[in-house]
Amino acid sequence: MYHSIDEFINDWTNEGNSTQRILDTLTDESLKQQVTIEGRTLGTLAWHVVTSVHEMLSRTGLTFVGAEHDNTVPITAKEVAESYRTTSQNMLTAMKQQWNDETLKETDDMYGDQWPKGLTLSILNSHQIHHRGQMTVLMRQAGLRVPGVYGPSREEWAEFGMEAPSV
Repeated sequence: MYHSIDEFINDWTNEGNSTQRILDTLTDESLKQQVTIEGRTLGTLAWHVVTSVHEMLSRTGLTFVGAEHDNTVPITAKEVAESYRTTSQNMLTAMKQQWNDETLKETDDMYGDQWPKGLTLSILNSHQIHHRGQMTVLMRQAGLRVPGVYGPSREEWAEFGMEAPSV
């Protein structure tokens, strides 16, 4: 749970940059990749990450322009990536203008429970991290180069002329 706006902004900036790198790597063709016929496509999963920012934070009363949950999944990877970039920037700007550290203690109805805003921000950040991991699996299946997030990816190790450490 976050106790200061700056703490969240620092974490979001780091994690958001990693999410942005993943989204910027997607191709139009890769958006169709899925593990099973019942599973989400990479495009649907990526769009869910993008739209969840506005969907979750609009429940807290934070007002900003962002990709909406009801919008259809874009057909281009560029639109998905740009929508995340814009939504994320607008969310951070609105938060700096509309909230302060005390605001993070206020509770909101979140999916039938009462969550402090600081908890909502923590769950939002964890949510993007969770789905980012899922997206990297689909990216590999689609034949895309996966960018490193918490260290070099297998592809980046190879670019360094090294073998990726075995697990």
